[in-house]
Amino acid sequence: MGSLRIFLLVIIAVTAGCKNRDPKQSQQKAMTNNPGKQVYNTYCLACHQADGSGVPGMYPPLKKADWAHLDDEKIITIVLQGYKGEIEVDGDIYNGQMPSQHFLTDKQVADVLTWLRTEYGNIKKEITPQEVSSVRKEIEENKK
Repeated sequence: MGSLRIFLLVIIAVTAGCKNRDPKQSQQKAMTNNPGKQVYNTYCLACHQADGSGVPGMYPPLKKADWAHLDDEKIITIVLQGYKGEIEVDGDIYNGQMPSQHFLTDKQVADVLTWLRTEYGNIKKEITPQEVSSVRKEIEENKK
């Protein structure tokens, strides 16, 4: 009889703990742990800002911008090679310089671009590390 009571108390304690969890808090924790967001926070946030709004005239917004609809190869190339010169995003001109992020792994590039598309572009199409690897090889071959 004593072990049954202990078992029931454990079940009640576990169930009570589950009911007190905030689903929004769990979702926020999952987004914080997202590898793409971690790459963004480390390498992109300073210029493109925490909310993806960019810096007027210098660094384009990533939030709800038409860049997200570019083909995969073009977006990957911009990340790997950087970008210099004027660029028009959503009708506005920006003239900053994005440094090359070639030091990122194929997985990091895929993670951050997939996260950005999902977070700011409302596009669910994943970019894979294999796609990044293929573009990286093409860039290297063109340098020869």
